[in-house]
Amino acid sequence: MESPLCISVFLVLCVFIQSSAHGQSLGLGPFGRRLRAAETKEGLQATETRFLLFQEETDKGCQIRLNHPDTLQKCGFNSSLPLVMIIHGWSVDGFLESWIWQMVAALKSGLDQPVNVGLVDWLTLAHNHYTVAVRNTRLVGQEVAAVIQWLEESVPFSRSNVHLIGYSLGAHVSGFAGSYMGGKRKIGRITGLDAAGPLFEGSSLSDRLSPDDASFVDAIHTFTREHMGLSVGIKQPIAHYDFYPNGGYFQPGCHFLDLYKHITKHGLTAITHTVKCSHERSVHLFIDSLLHASMQSTAYQCNDMGSFSRGLCLSCKKGRCNALGYHIRQEGRSKKSKKLFLTTRAQSPFKVYHYQFKIQFINHLEKSVEPTFTMTLLGTKEENQKITISLDQEITSNKTYSFLITLDLDIGELIMIKFKWENGAVWTNVWNTVQTIIPWSRKRLYSGLVAKTIKVKAGETQQRMTFCSESTDGLKLQPTQEKTFVRCDRNSKTLKRKIR
Repeated sequence: MESPLCISVFLVLCVFIQSSAHGQSLGLGPFGRRLRAAETKEGLQATETRFLLFQEETDKGCQIRLNHPDTLQKCGFNSSLPLVMIIHGWSVDGFLESWIWQMVAALKSGLDQPVNVGLVDWLTLAHNHYTVAVRNTRLVGQEVAAVIQWLEESVPFSRSNVHLIGYSLGAHVSGFAGSYMGGKRKIGRITGLDAAGPLFEGSSLSDRLSPDDASFVDAIHTFTREHMGLSVGIKQPIAHYDFYPNGGYFQPGCHFLDLYKHITKHGLTAITHTVKCSHERSVHLFIDSLLHASMQSTAYQCNDMGSFSRGLCLSCKKGRCNALGYHIRQEGRSKKSKKLFLTTRAQSPFKVYHYQFKIQFINHLEKSVEPTFTMTLLGTKEENQKITISLDQEITSNKTYSFLITLDLDIGELIMIKFKWENGAVWTNVWNTVQTIIPWSRKRLYSGLVAKTIKVKAGETQQRMTFCSESTDGLKLQPTQEKTFVRCDRNSKTLKRKIR
């Protein structure tokens, strides 16, 4: 069984087992209106949810209490600053997860403009059978709304300055908080970090996080691989901007083969970290955007990951690209959600640089071929060695092939490509055999591949470039031969002088 499948099966079984133990059916739609009648002010007073404020990045929080203004002063609430509230998700062990303190520290230290940083601690309601925790999301959302309304009434503070960051079930808590606010004015922003899928997938707008819940809603989907009809993270778009890193299915570095790396970092809790790695990656991508403000990951609007993997969606025209995480541009708030895709590294900093390559091949062999190529890219800052290229289609005739390449390093402006046809032993024999068959032709024939030009588009800079063969012996490619392509434009000599 494939490791990502093992992980998704494990987590989905947890949901099924806990739901069955409580006598609930996952086939029932979310609760919705049936619960609203039971949500009363008496319920709010009886809640055990705690609202904490953090004055320093290392403290464990100071509790503010609804209708107790003195706690605001005691906990250092500054009404002139925005309020960012973190909302955790379902709890299996009843403890706050370590990522919470990492996010608090990043918010307190990683921003040019300071903010009030808070935490909605609903552990007593989240540490339950999954279906019970799901039902409790509405009550907690109502409590969050009540606290925000109280802040507006108690101090000169506007709901438009509120940013809720919800993880897993906490993402839907954030949505319910926004919907409970009432009135024409909405809270400023909600960020959903891999919002929970079971019991929310396919539900109506009022029963999950949706774009209607705040003036601006963004969501990051990182674990949507489905098994047994469920996925841990919700697959459907739920925001104004929905980001799908690496397709959203599963994340690099989260394979069970990476368990030894996790043991080195997390010790005895490595298995737990490995199991929830892809789900929690959404959190760490967001934290990464705070810690590496100069290395923002760019995502691009696209219909699906297949098209994105062919490099067909690297456009920033008309707001078709945006930064993932805290520093997203809050624009284009149409009713229809925008799906954006990107590739990331397996560890922080997660940013990569996206390039679309388009190569026009002419196949002079009598049959289609599936060669493997390698490329070395030389830029004005760095040289990137040996990138392996395997086309998803056979090379059959005169055709242009498009594919995506990502680089971990910023190589600067691309000025030279070294292109090599690999699989040498097999294809050298084929090539030599064909050459032997036709040596006496009146006109010398070439039986191999011809690469006319290489066209490149850099996603992050939106620059388009065309590369031509540097040698004068034409465009012919032979097995094991490396060919150098340089910029076709007149500025190529100037660019070469920029190399460090």
